[in-house]
Amino acid sequence: MNSVEINGSFYSLQRPSSYRKWADETPPGFVFAVKGGRFITHMRKLRDIRVPLANFFASGLLLLGEKLGPILWQFPPQWSYNRERVLDFLEMLPQTSTKASILAAGHQLPSAGYAWIEPIAETRIRHAFEVRHPSFFTEDFVDLLREYNVALVFADTAGTWPYSEDITGDFVYVRLHGADQLYASVYTDEQLGWWADRVCTWRSGFEPLDASRIAAEQFQSGIDRDVFIYFDNDIGSHAPFDAIKLKTMLAD
Repeated sequence: MNSVEINGSFYSLQRPSSYRKWADETPPGFVFAVKGGRFITHMRKLRDIRVPLANFFASGLLLLGEKLGPILWQFPPQWSYNRERVLDFLEMLPQTSTKASILAAGHQLPSAGYAWIEPIAETRIRHAFEVRHPSFFTEDFVDLLREYNVALVFADTAGTWPYSEDITGDFVYVRLHGADQLYASVYTDEQLGWWADRVCTWRSGFEPLDASRIAAEQFQSGIDRDVFIYFDNDIGSHAPFDAIKLKTMLAD
């Protein structure tokens, strides 16, 4: 594999020593997607979050350097779209490691061993939003994400939550939680082949002909894109095997 999604950062702040270790133990070109803290998205619901956001970016993310991939922000299914809070959040999110360092300087973490705010590489920082409440699935929200180049996560959730494939950024972020049973079902060869075809289309800068979209207009058509795709069907340990099989399909 050439990437992994860090999920522990959703539940609590990690330590700089952990990020440094992950960076040191992975080969060149490896990329970490990092899940944003639930304290920001689920508890505060984007209200009064400048310090918590500074704490998050000061917890060691910048030690990943060029291995820092997209930041995944997942919102709770019971929280409806609040345009004002989402817009304020988008304004705060740093798009580069330098801006992340400036934001992180406002942290309130203990200094010794708990905080790191210096970028070790000049990199861009990309963000992806995984939303679940139906009220988010509007043209207004899609347009807002496009304005800030933030990816709308394509989340396969066995029909549990709404799904859309609107391209809103210059990359695509996919989370496969299970096609038939949430977090549990194995993906068949046919299902993986369906996703492989889509990944190839998105990579080439286009969209599948049967794409389920909210917005009428396509976004940045014809421009090659990075595609990040992660499996979350962990029950039964299916995720790594499905990931390997999909990677093999894409290599053919």
